[in-house]
Amino acid sequence: MLTQLEAAKNGEITSVVENAAEYEGLAPELLRDEIAAGRLVVPANVMHLSWNLTPRAIGRKVSTKVNANIGMSDVRSGIDAEKAKMAVAVEAGADAVMDLSTGGDLDYVRSELISACPLPFGTVPIYEAITGRSVEDITPELVLEIAEKQAKQGVDFFTIHAGLLREHLPLLKSRVCGIVSRGGALTAKWMLHHNRQNLMYELFDELCDIMHEYDVCFSLGDGLRPGCGADATDDAQIAELRTLGELTQRAWEKGCQVMVEGPGHVPFNQIEENMRLQQEICNNAPFYVLGPLVTDIAPGYDHITSAIGGTAAAYYGASFLCYVTPREHLGLPDNEDVRQGVVASKIAAHSADVARGHNDSAQRDRRLSKARADLDWDTQIRLSLDPKTAKRMKDDASKNSAMSPEQADYCTMCGRDWCSVRINREIRDNL
Repeated sequence: MLTQLEAAKNGEITSVVENAAEYEGLAPELLRDEIAAGRLVVPANVMHLSWNLTPRAIGRKVSTKVNANIGMSDVRSGIDAEKAKMAVAVEAGADAVMDLSTGGDLDYVRSELISACPLPFGTVPIYEAITGRSVEDITPELVLEIAEKQAKQGVDFFTIHAGLLREHLPLLKSRVCGIVSRGGALTAKWMLHHNRQNLMYELFDELCDIMHEYDVCFSLGDGLRPGCGADATDDAQIAELRTLGELTQRAWEKGCQVMVEGPGHVPFNQIEENMRLQQEICNNAPFYVLGPLVTDIAPGYDHITSAIGGTAAAYYGASFLCYVTPREHLGLPDNEDVRQGVVASKIAAHSADVARGHNDSAQRDRRLSKARADLDWDTQIRLSLDPKTAKRMKDDASKNSAMSPEQADYCTMCGRDWCSVRINREIRDNL
């Protein structure tokens, strides 16, 4: 069986590509050519495709996509709660979901979530490897066994922390936050204990073979991503990125689709350079960034700090934004945190698409603006990114005022006589 990358290189347009192109409103030939060049991926495990997957394309020629992380910890949540979070994420407009569970029956959790997930679904296989055992006890055989099992379950993309090498560890000495990636920290601990190279790096060809069989997409993890602004764009981050560039080429040669994960905390003035470096080093493979968060002082509001950085990242080169919830750095998110995180990242993604002139993104804004100018509340709310919240706020404001929702030619901000929109419509109608 040919993977999506191999089929595209052969000039074939698969049904997966056709479906993804239809969603984007673009020609399937465009997506095929971008996949062949490695600039675009469509994570679509053959097993998940046979159930309920609606493919999504990730790359610079399509709309910027948003991922939502869910998953149980060993101290909180359960399968019903995580299924509810996934439903919230899908309803709010997420384009992909990752299960980062580190507690509970992981096989059961994963199978339950995948069977209910219509979107590309990702995991971090090393999380299962560490569950119930010491990190020192992880073996190459165990890693390959888990990767194959999860591929058979239908996982569409794997985060694989293969770029963090032994020789990178001394570069961490000057960092404020050191290693903040769970996968990166586990990998570093394993290397130090065994005095060996990263086993993911050593097993990379074997992992490629497994992922090729099921057409699982690589999401090459950034185990040395900066965990604060002070650590951004340092020698450790860039050294790992260069290894990820090497691994990107190796995966392509094996017929595997690849996207590359990028930094989490980056001051605004460094975002453009980070995007440029990734495109140069990784030969324009799609870039998947966590935020990035542009300041470290906003616990409780990090969905906002990440949306600021996400807009810039997607404008300058990123294709995939991993959401950050308000509870980032504070605890496991709940349903409302998930919703707010997805909405904030969707705002960032759409804002970048408007700025880079992608497809009809600006026309969506124009249609909503026209409805606003016409005081067409129903259309304005329907076209909004979060219609439920917009309607609730409009109705609540009306209920607590002297007007009723039926009085539609003004709102409670200015009242009728001071409403510039209503006055402007009168002026326009008399010109």
